[in-house]
Amino acid sequence: MLLQHKVALITGAARGIGFATARLYARQGAHVFLSGRDPEALAQARQAILDTLHAEGTGDESRPESRLEPRIDTVLLDVSRPDSVRDAFQQVFKQARRLDVLVANAGVMQDALIGMVTPDQVERTFQTNAFGVLYCAQYASRLMARNGGGSIINITSIMGVRGNAGQSAYAGSKAAVIGITTSLAKELGPQQIRVNAIAPGLIDTELTQSVGADKLAAKQAAIVMGRIGSADDVAQVALFLASPMAAYVTGQVIGVDGGMLV
Repeated sequence: MLLQHKVALITGAARGIGFATARLYARQGAHVFLSGRDPEALAQARQAILDTLHAEGTGDESRPESRLEPRIDTVLLDVSRPDSVRDAFQQVFKQARRLDVLVANAGVMQDALIGMVTPDQVERTFQTNAFGVLYCAQYASRLMARNGGGSIINITSIMGVRGNAGQSAYAGSKAAVIGITTSLAKELGPQQIRVNAIAPGLIDTELTQSVGADKLAAKQAAIVMGRIGSADDVAQVALFLASPMAAYVTGQVIGVDGGMLV
């Protein structure tokens, strides 16, 4: 129970990496707030996690009184809107009175060659992927400072580190996340708030499956380990960064890409 008595907010938690991270955090004892823009999707994600944890059981099976009831709540949050971010963090504080972990996972990706990129695509991509990280960090750091520290985990991308043709807006927004992460690590370190980023490679999510079988096979061929990553692969690193095991880790960008060549 690495996160027992911890409160965590995960953005974009209804599916993919956010969902896998929320499930793992809840399994490790955290009070988890699932956030996103679709209340129905959040409710379904919450129920799916509860069903999984109840099926697995928690605590010592020989001592029923030791079992911990999972604490999972949902909160509506559009990270691209400052007012929505403010309201969501106010709700977290009202319900839990603290925040220990933020996983800034919400993001969008719309590929386009530079000649075809529209202003709307650029604005939407940066508002969600980069501005949203800043807005969330602003409120999260205030709550964390009240209780002596915490961990902010930003989800960037291998494309933000190495770039890729046809993904200038997406890669640029994810590169911005790296700059935000390393800067906040320096700024918030004196308050014992650790700030790190995870840079996934090709991960098996709904978004990945939408690229088509041929393209997916070509991308998989560029992975040294020979397989596409899972959302759980990323969640495990997010657990490490949120836990006491990473108590002296800040300002880092950790690749979870299986040795992918871009």
